[in-house]
Amino acid sequence: MSRIHEALRKAELEAGAITTADVQPADHQEPAARPKHENTAQFAEIRNEIQSPLVADLLQVKRSWDLDDIKRRCAQVRWDPDPLSDVFGQESQNLEAAEQFRTLRSRLYQLRAERKLRVVLVTSAIANDGKTFVASNLAQVIVRQPDRHVLLIDADLRASHMHAVMGAPVAPGLSDYLSGAADETAVIQHGREGGLYFVAGGKSASNASELLSNGRLKALIENAASCFDWVIIDSPPCLPVADASLIAGLCDGVLLVVRASATPSSAATKVAQELRKRNLLGVVLNAVDEKTLSYGSYYGRGHYGSSAKDDSARLIT
Repeated sequence: MSRIHEALRKAELEAGAITTADVQPADHQEPAARPKHENTAQFAEIRNEIQSPLVADLLQVKRSWDLDDIKRRCAQVRWDPDPLSDVFGQESQNLEAAEQFRTLRSRLYQLRAERKLRVVLVTSAIANDGKTFVASNLAQVIVRQPDRHVLLIDADLRASHMHAVMGAPVAPGLSDYLSGAADETAVIQHGREGGLYFVAGGKSASNASELLSNGRLKALIENAASCFDWVIIDSPPCLPVADASLIAGLCDGVLLVVRASATPSSAATKVAQELRKRNLLGVVLNAVDEKTLSYGSYYGRGHYGSSAKDDSARLIT
């Protein structure tokens, strides 16, 4: 960056010198003109520096998205959601689960009335706690309201799974956008109807932390927040890698999903304490025996890995 500033400063001084020369007395002795090729070479250097990928990212101007334009230009696909994970699907018989996700939606709107809350991260302490299940159904319940639009993002670049839940293509996706291989409209999917839009994880990335922190995710989230009612982000678990902490810094609030009788209490406590600095909204206790749950809980069923289990979850704020 110092070379750019130095070159631009030289150009500014030269411009000032030319302006000063225009008002000099007639008998003032002007220095010999600088050879044209020097100026040409200098400004070519400035142009090359400004066109470098790093500077191009730094000079990227935030622009407002237009939802109609996004809908027109994004990928129109036909999703085939996993019936075991989608409590709002036609094959789902879990009416209680759907109703309790509506309760969660209402609670988030209550919090939204008290603070800025549009971008929500859903994460967990360790893997297989059910964060993808919670994130996908939370997005689904919001778009069931009239004129609500949600962008659901799979930001788990190390082990993306949301595309399987959604029954959607995995690429192009977030990793392709973050690496500069695709623009935002190319990675946003729309299921042809309704207000749900989706960004899959994309191709597997070995440099996930570097991609998530290069500034492009921040631009994506800020632009999405300007036209979507909610942006719901699914991230990797917190303890194995630092990705979730990086993403949390770009969000308005965080939901922590904990699996009963599976997540070590020490791990859950450690992550909850760390996320309080990131505006922790509450803890979703998953896989709880439904008989032990009281009014105010919400239930769900999910399929994770090869062992399908009935999952119950409770939001603790």
